Amino acid sequence: MNAQTNVGQIEAKLLEQETIDLGLYWHIVMRFKWRIISLSVLITILVALIVMSITPRYIATAKLLIESNEAKVLSIQEVYGLDASRKEYFQTQYEILRSRKVAENVVEKLNLTEEANYNFELRNEDTLDKWKTSVKEQLAGLLPFMPQKPPVAYTPEQLQSIKQRYAVVQVMKNLQILPISNTQIVNISYEDEDPELAALIANTVGDVYIESYLQARFEMTEKATTWLNESLEGLRAKLLAAEKQLSDFYETEQLVNIDGVVGLASEELQKLSQQLLEAQTNLKQNEVIFNQVKQSGANIAELSTLNEVINHPSVVSVKREEVKAQSRVSEISKVYGPKHPKMIAANAELESIQSSLAAQIRELVSGITVDYRNATQKVAELKIEVERAKQRFRQLSNLDNRSKTLQREVDVNQQLYSSFFTRLKETNELGGFESANARLLDVATKPGAPAKPKKALIIAAALIVSLGFGVFLAIALDALNSGIRTLDDVERKLSQRMLGLIPWEAHKKKENVPLRHFFDSKHHTFSESVRTLRTSLQLLNIDKPSKTILIASSVPKEGKSTVAINLGFALGQLHKVLIVDTDLRRPTLGKQFDLPGFQPGIANLIAGTHKLDECIVHDEFSGVDLICAGTVPNNPQELLASDQFKNIMKSFAETYEYIIVDSAPIQAVSDAVVVSKVCDSVIYVVKSDSTSHKMINSGLSRFISLGHRVDGIVLNQVDLKKAKKQGEYAGFYDQYGYNNYQTDTKQV
Repeated sequence: MNAQTNVGQIEAKLLEQETIDLGLYWHIVMRFKWRIISLSVLITILVALIVMSITPRYIATAKLLIESNEAKVLSIQEVYGLDASRKEYFQTQYEILRSRKVAENVVEKLNLTEEANYNFELRNEDTLDKWKTSVKEQLAGLLPFMPQKPPVAYTPEQLQSIKQRYAVVQVMKNLQILPISNTQIVNISYEDEDPELAALIANTVGDVYIESYLQARFEMTEKATTWLNESLEGLRAKLLAAEKQLSDFYETEQLVNIDGVVGLASEELQKLSQQLLEAQTNLKQNEVIFNQVKQSGANIAELSTLNEVINHPSVVSVKREEVKAQSRVSEISKVYGPKHPKMIAANAELESIQSSLAAQIRELVSGITVDYRNATQKVAELKIEVERAKQRFRQLSNLDNRSKTLQREVDVNQQLYSSFFTRLKETNELGGFESANARLLDVATKPGAPAKPKKALIIAAALIVSLGFGVFLAIALDALNSGIRTLDDVERKLSQRMLGLIPWEAHKKKENVPLRHFFDSKHHTFSESVRTLRTSLQLLNIDKPSKTILIASSVPKEGKSTVAINLGFALGQLHKVLIVDTDLRRPTLGKQFDLPGFQPGIANLIAGTHKLDECIVHDEFSGVDLICAGTVPNNPQELLASDQFKNIMKSFAETYEYIIVDSAPIQAVSDAVVVSKVCDSVIYVVKSDSTSHKMINSGLSRFISLGHRVDGIVLNQVDLKKAKKQGEYAGFYDQYGYNNYQTDTKQV
């Protein structure tokens, strides 16, 4: 049963650690509410005083329209090198507006070095700056060993330069350039203590930007003009030199139109080449015939078989007549004899025709020889003419190439000269035309209300933040406080029930509460708190009352003995009670009851040196019996662990209804754990807001691990006045009717 209870307590504790208890945090805040409110009010008042001492600052805004496509009078974009159609163009313009150059021009134009806020010599420091300066001076005086800046003497020029730089830095710091999305408009905002000066500077920034753009254009135009003039002079000299070289070339070579001469030479060369080709073809044909005739020699029969001979038109006609004559001779020979006149006439005609054919062949052969010789001579003559034509053509081509080279150089120089001359004229014309790339769309006006500081907002924020900081501190302090202070702490940190609490009572330092404090009617609350503890203990074990009750604590000075004595007094009003002091190391029960030091007690009883009647002391005033520690032994734990001690405690249980056992602190020694073996239950006394919950849990775990029952926690030395203000124990006392502590005290 005890093991199941312990497991349930551990599971409940783990579940509580995983969940966030908002009620706990609310209780912490309510406990510290007046401290939180006081801290918040103090911080808010301090912030309000600081804010009220800050000089108000005004923000004036001018709108500047930046043109993406500026007015183009002439095509001279090359002179300026800016592409206004790209996104980088606008980013460049924004950076120009933020540039030091623009800030310097604004400072010079408005002479801001004479203004108080832009001159470190004339500037009036506010309260915060004065405080910083004072702190620095004090630290420098308190820490002379730290490196110090030696004073520097500046010349008037250096001082003026420093003033100029200071003013420029201030202008750049207070200037804001804010482009409006998806537009070509940019807001020029300037912050200053003087509203009129803020508007003036914002407008001046726009004017200076426009003027600087125009000035840059003018300077670039001047540079372009100078460069073009210098380049034009050089180009003019080159052009004249090229033209002179071309003229000298024509005069030297005696040329008028070289292009026509080259053309004629080319045509002549082509014709001669064609004639040579035809002559060579004819020569090859004649050469073949000539070679065949030469091989045949003077034999007419062989010559007549040559294709070139038999296919000749004159030979073909004679050959045809020969065939006819041969045909007639053949026909006549069939009718007449050889001597016949017709036969003789036919043969004579045939012979005449054959003689004519031979003559024709001889003439043809003679003509072939002549044709071959003529063709050979013609080819040789044409080759000579072609070589001459080629040489002439090459000469004319070289002259033409030189002419074209000189003419090309003249043309190039002429083109460059014309282009530069045109750009020079355009630049000169554009130099007198000022086209700005931006204009002020809305000029800045004097702001009516300060933009900084937003006093109401800052004070409200300070109040909210300070409240949050106070809540954080309260929760942090509560988290850092490991003591047990409330009923909730007992249940949450210790996982135990709270049997009761004993209020703190005023008494002398280093002394215990008076022994008969319980019976003093002036301390009604203390008495009732002990009676409440008695009632809780009786109701807790109503079925099986615990007769032997061990009173334990973690460390000394927690009021364990006081609780044991007063609980014994409360129970003694209703029952027969025995109070036993088992703290054999530093006993206190005998001292509390003013018993003599030689009074025998539980140690003597265990050792057997004295009898029970000699050890028991009866308190007539309260009606309870008590046994003090007796003679302090050298081996207290061995005595308490002996069977004799167990038998003695059993005999006490037969005689008394309740036995209250006071023990040694469990964190100091283990005597209480040994004594708990002969006790029915354990009551653990905890000093309020003192002992660490980890130490208490360590002590409780020693009892629980051995299976001993811990009935609950008694919270001792509770400051009820403080607790009433914080409402920590209101719920606990309401159920018993002790909420009005001060009234009860006054009535008593």
